[in-house]
Amino acid sequence: MNTITALTRRLEHAISHDLIALASRFSIAGVFWLSGRTKVEGWFTLTDTTFLLFRQDYALPLLPPEWAAYMATTAEHVLPILLVLGLFTRFAALGVLGMTAVIQLFVYPSGWPTHLTWAAPMLYLLGRGPGRWSLDRLIVSSGVGSGRPDHAM
Repeated sequence: MNTITALTRRLEHAISHDLIALASRFSIAGVFWLSGRTKVEGWFTLTDTTFLLFRQDYALPLLPPEWAAYMATTAEHVLPILLVLGLFTRFAALGVLGMTAVIQLFVYPSGWPTHLTWAAPMLYLLGRGPGRWSLDRLIVSSGVGSGRPDHAM
């Protein structure tokens, strides 16, 4: 076995799916949580600036700006919590991926390099699951869920 193969095998064992999934969950949770916190005062009172942003800058088609403001801000608070806990991880990753798609298509089309960095870890979580260090794994291991632990929720 040559040096490159040996190093590759060591890295594969050292950097597990569980570590990648955990980093993916926390990295994107931080981005969306912090964005959500800029839109509120106190625990969860949307600011006037938030409504102004959704009326003028974000102006999504098909949704009234007030609805969009509440929906997006709620998602930016709930989905990161689910990701950090590793609870309903695939659902949360899909939600963040959907928000990213909306932002890319309707709000900041030129922001694709940033949006791709948000999408990549969510695609990983959708395809591989939350890893062992998650409530999803705990639920599946306790018999509440079904299926393989690595492919939980």
